[in-house]
Amino acid sequence: MEARHYLVIQDHTSEFPEPITFEKGVPLTVGEKYEGPEGWENWIFCETPGQKGGWVPAQIIENITDNTARAREDYTARELNVQKGEQLIGTRTLNGWVWCQKSGSSESGWVPLENLQVNPAGENGSCDIK
Repeated sequence: MEARHYLVIQDHTSEFPEPITFEKGVPLTVGEKYEGPEGWENWIFCETPGQKGGWVPAQIIENITDNTARAREDYTARELNVQKGEQLIGTRTLNGWVWCQKSGSSESGWVPLENLQVNPAGENGSCDIK
């Protein structure tokens, strides 16, 4: 995905202080599929040794059996706490969430797409990321 600039239109605070984080190839225990009023599809609850479980996009899970899988890529479920009016740079969209970085900061994480509005000009009139 090409980087996009976003404006936060609704605050978001993570409810998961210890997000699941893993590297490509690690074994995963696959649990329930997310079902909620938000309409976020293709999120699977997974666990990996030594961590609390968390929600993982189905696209990065390689199923081995009904309840075992392997990670197709590195991943973290870290969410980004944001406030209305902040400027973000989004680099990946999956299942209703966008991986974002705060403009002028190294803070990054997932933010619900519904909390964002595309801001084509960005902060300084450019959408390029270096």
